Amino acid sequence: MQIAFLAAPDGVEQVELTEPWQAALDHGDKPRLVSTRSGRIQAFNHLDRADTFPVDLTLDEARIEDFDGLVLPGGVANPDALRMDRKAVEFVKGFFDAGKPVAAICHAPWTLIEADVVRGRTLTSWPSLQTDVRNAGGTWVDQQVMLCTGGPNTLVTSRKPDDLKAFCTAFIDAFGKASPADGN
Repeated sequence: MQIAFLAAPDGVEQVELTEPWQAALDHGDKPRLVSTRSGRIQAFNHLDRADTFPVDLTLDEARIEDFDGLVLPGGVANPDALRMDRKAVEFVKGFFDAGKPVAAICHAPWTLIEADVVRGRTLTSWPSLQTDVRNAGGTWVDQQVMLCTGGPNTLVTSRKPDDLKAFCTAFIDAFGKASPADGN
């Protein structure tokens, strides 16, 4: 499978990018880093600058039909920047419209909220987003990982970096079940 990882040029939580990325590689999938600008993105360890990562495709180049699923890493600044970018929001919404699986961790559901795709869905996130999720018509739960199939696609969400092992296992399994071989 080819999996899009969407990140803003600045502010992605490094471990929420690198651990799911490695899980995809270990599963034999092809992760691709998509961003709003070409070049490199700057990751963070909480509030401290961490490593940079090369962008594979910009939103102008990325096509939803070329991907089997989407992973949205968190970090506070990352999804905040993405939800302010029209193309990023349209890209995220496009995966829901196409019925393709999406996985989001920590603060990443902010971008889902902006794309208006949480209404009627059950998800988890960093606890400070629970009111935002509810105000957008979603049901927020406090659990390590939430798999929601009550919508046009499968949605996998987790709360924080401590949940990464469960998150990676859940999204790899869910994306595999929604693979092109199954008609998605």
